[in-house]
Amino acid sequence: MKKTFIVIVCMFFLLKGFSQSDTDKMRWWKEAKFGMFIHWGVYSVPGGIYNGKENRSVGEWIMNKEKIPVGEYKEYAKQFNPTKYDPESWVKLAKEAGMKYIVITSKHHDGFALFDTKASDWDIVDATPYGKDLLKPLVEACRREGIKIGFYYSQAQDWVHPGGAAHGGHWDKAQDGPMDQYLKNIAVPQVKEILSNYGAIDILWWDTPGDMTKERADMFQPIIGKYPTLITNDRLGGGYQGDMETPEQTVPETGFPGRYWETCMTMNDTWGYKSTDHNWKSTGTIIHKLVEIISKGGNYLLNVGPDSQGLIPQSSIDRLKAVGEWIKTNGESIYGADASPFHYLPWGRCTQKGNKLYLHIFDWPENGKLSVPLFNSVKKAYLLSNPEQTFKVKKSKGKNTIQLTGSAPDSIASVVVAEIDGAPQVLPIPTEGKSCKASSTKEGTDAADLFDGEPKSKFIESKWQPEDGDPEKWVEVDLGENMKIGAYSLAEPWAPWSRKSQTIEIQYKKNNKWHTADRVVTKGTGVTQAMKPVTARYFRVKTVKSDDIPTLNEWILYRAE
Repeated sequence: MKKTFIVIVCMFFLLKGFSQSDTDKMRWWKEAKFGMFIHWGVYSVPGGIYNGKENRSVGEWIMNKEKIPVGEYKEYAKQFNPTKYDPESWVKLAKEAGMKYIVITSKHHDGFALFDTKASDWDIVDATPYGKDLLKPLVEACRREGIKIGFYYSQAQDWVHPGGAAHGGHWDKAQDGPMDQYLKNIAVPQVKEILSNYGAIDILWWDTPGDMTKERADMFQPIIGKYPTLITNDRLGGGYQGDMETPEQTVPETGFPGRYWETCMTMNDTWGYKSTDHNWKSTGTIIHKLVEIISKGGNYLLNVGPDSQGLIPQSSIDRLKAVGEWIKTNGESIYGADASPFHYLPWGRCTQKGNKLYLHIFDWPENGKLSVPLFNSVKKAYLLSNPEQTFKVKKSKGKNTIQLTGSAPDSIASVVVAEIDGAPQVLPIPTEGKSCKASSTKEGTDAADLFDGEPKSKFIESKWQPEDGDPEKWVEVDLGENMKIGAYSLAEPWAPWSRKSQTIEIQYKKNNKWHTADRVVTKGTGVTQAMKPVTARYFRVKTVKSDDIPTLNEWILYRAE
């Protein structure tokens, strides 16, 4: 087989575009990697319970999902009295967890402001017995501890103020009114307040841009323009891209080349406090997500949902402290690290700084042989937690084998540092730039886009769909020569809460017949999966079943050992 390789500078093209430059305002954010999201508000009073029954949705959406009338919902504010709120302890917890920034909901979709707004009396000062601004002491605590601070603001959805948007439509006449007037009288003034009343704010985190036309989004631009160092996300609406992509509750299979991005994720199943949600992710899962996200070039914004007294659930505290302990030992592999130069590693993930590769081993090999698909020579390999613990390395064509000794020093993720000569040199992915054909292609999509290394093109979410009525629904790729394939990635356009699923087969051609190499049922957000190695030149991906229009955004094949 013809052997070619590509020199990768800083990171593999799939995960980071070469055109991306670290602007001054994004530099700290790119170094930080890990932040705390805080969802807090009046919805913490019902805590997911309405009329004695559990609301099946997330805690902060209870008003919308249960169609609670405005007047009735406002009564909850009389019980929102967070006398145990200790912003200093919140910030110190974030710092102990290894987090470098905090983003808090200044106003969520229920329209309730955690600050003393002059635009409405639906706020912490005027509508609750607590009667004090909740944001100011948190901002001050962040500054004392060297933590960056950001405000989440729901600019479009507002279920209490007349004219605010509401997912699924209004259910109470008190919500009715012109949206432009709502933006002019409530949203725009409140954004001015949160950006001017607390000193320099680092992040403005928009959410759910329903009904936000360009003209409506334009209303916020004169305000934002006054703050050149302010980081904004991609959820304002009106075609504004912001500074970063924000995948939610999922890690994109390919990252976002040429873009900064941040996965926001809960520790259980809800953002706002929900008393009945005990489905907590393990510390190991959280650490693995952190490493995976950074290995793909992103940041991790991990959520806590305090209760109505101002207490962060103990289950969240325990996990954050455990993550912090792991970071204390392995932080060098996290902060300021670039994404992995490797396309796929069956045993874990990799991050990079210059000529140092940080090999995060999730599955410690039983025989102690860690295979690293790298053309460079490894000058030195050692344990990050104990640099005196070095390992022998054997180099062969296109691969280095690190001979580990003993058992895994960390049950979640052990980090081995590999110091190499020069920039990492690895084989390109087999599907990169390859030709393809499809059983059919719906107008406006293109099967060839599945191999461009980008999960979406600008604001086009769906990359390939077959024509309506196509009974076959497949895309075929010609690798140009026989290759041994041992894993694959599929990127899909849906969000986790969409509850979409596709049954997909990876097939290969042998003796002019198609055979199934693997079959997977996706969850609509993409999948990366190993399979029994198959050697062939022609492969195809076939959609057997789909809950929606069969759709793929990326298809990547990876070499086997």
